[in-house]
Amino acid sequence: MCAVSSPDSQYVVAKFGGTSVADFDAMNNCANIILANANVRVVVLSASAGVTNLLLALAAGCDGDKRERELKQIRDIQYAIIDQLAEAEVIREEIDRLLENIEMLSEAASLATSAALTDELVSHGEIMSTLLFVELLRQRHAHAEWFDIRRIMRTNDNFGRAEPDVFQLQTLAMEYLHPRLSNTIIITQGFIGREEKGRTTTLGRGGSDYTAALLVEALGLQRVDIWTDVPGIYTTDPRIVPAAHRIDKIAFDEAAEMATFGAKILHPATLLPAIRSGIPVFVGSSKDPQAGGTVVCDHTENPPLFRALALRRRQTLLTLHSLKMLHARGFLAEIFTLLSRHNISVDLITTSEVSIALTLDTTGSTSTNGSLLTNALLTELTTLCRVEVEEDMALVAIIGNALSQAQGLGKRVFGVLESFHIRMISCGASSHNICLLVPGKDAEQVIQTLHQSLFEA
Repeated sequence: MCAVSSPDSQYVVAKFGGTSVADFDAMNNCANIILANANVRVVVLSASAGVTNLLLALAAGCDGDKRERELKQIRDIQYAIIDQLAEAEVIREEIDRLLENIEMLSEAASLATSAALTDELVSHGEIMSTLLFVELLRQRHAHAEWFDIRRIMRTNDNFGRAEPDVFQLQTLAMEYLHPRLSNTIIITQGFIGREEKGRTTTLGRGGSDYTAALLVEALGLQRVDIWTDVPGIYTTDPRIVPAAHRIDKIAFDEAAEMATFGAKILHPATLLPAIRSGIPVFVGSSKDPQAGGTVVCDHTENPPLFRALALRRRQTLLTLHSLKMLHARGFLAEIFTLLSRHNISVDLITTSEVSIALTLDTTGSTSTNGSLLTNALLTELTTLCRVEVEEDMALVAIIGNALSQAQGLGKRVFGVLESFHIRMISCGASSHNICLLVPGKDAEQVIQTLHQSLFEA
């Protein structure tokens, strides 16, 4: 069974997402949660809802009028919070300084953008939200301290999807954060880090969850609480299927599959530190903390055959055709070496005698054009094979347990989907999932049909 120690007997890292810090009232809800539990000692925040997308748009480069509109939207979001703070002049000056820096960087991006510039620009969202939140806590007489996560979150220079150095993080976290835990609430940023030359990096969209879990592991704490806008993990997105129900306890393996295949409640990397260190993860709603939530832990008793459905949009299907594959050695290795050289991570793959079909996921990328297929990559691929690209696809994942051993599974799943065009199927590689690639326009209806058949019948 999932075993979670009493929250009154352990230190906790709490993470709040963008909707949880969207405005003054939302931030106050977060403050209520923190102040109600004296063991919350580290708080990780995302940028206020909408800010990251605006910053990404600025990083992509835009003309003067559009740039001014986006800058104004960012300014309005921050000022709406500042205007409800008492004695706000000092924090207003700090935010104004950051807004000026955003404007300067956006002007540079309009001339020539880059992944490094994008990360530097986008990082301002988390910096501003944490500064504002510290001020709010101080005005509520809490002993809170702002901390720049980049001091300890060292990463490689893969801008947009940087990978933290967990060994450096543990050493630096114990040096700079651990001594402060007993007497202050540390407020810091998710999603961002710093590479060895001192440049700001980001961990990819949703990386705040990952930051929180890494800090729990590095500091040797006992639990990470992920506070979002829904009270836990559901059998699927309730906005797509209103009949979806909450899962009170779920095993790491199942939750990892859900996160990997698009369930936005957790970032896919979040569970890696949790699994390594056996750290329970609690997921609840900052809007309604009394509603309970989901506990993710080592294992659960009597897990069901079908646990949940996940949906991941913005998938690209890349099909490579070549007669060189027929009874040849090394062709696959050559293709994957080429993809690796272009920092492309392959998701699903199927093969025939003379072709390879593989999917690429762009949902976690902060690339300015949203595409992973550069002209340089496509040019190299066409020297080896004929290339077909299909975009606007969606990946539907059926998450469960012992699926590869279940009898009659094909009929139960595919029998209800006979009216849909299923472009690709991945089954058998994992006991925890069956994946279907479908046109993006059909994705929600596929989810609704499967949920009704597998979870509501």
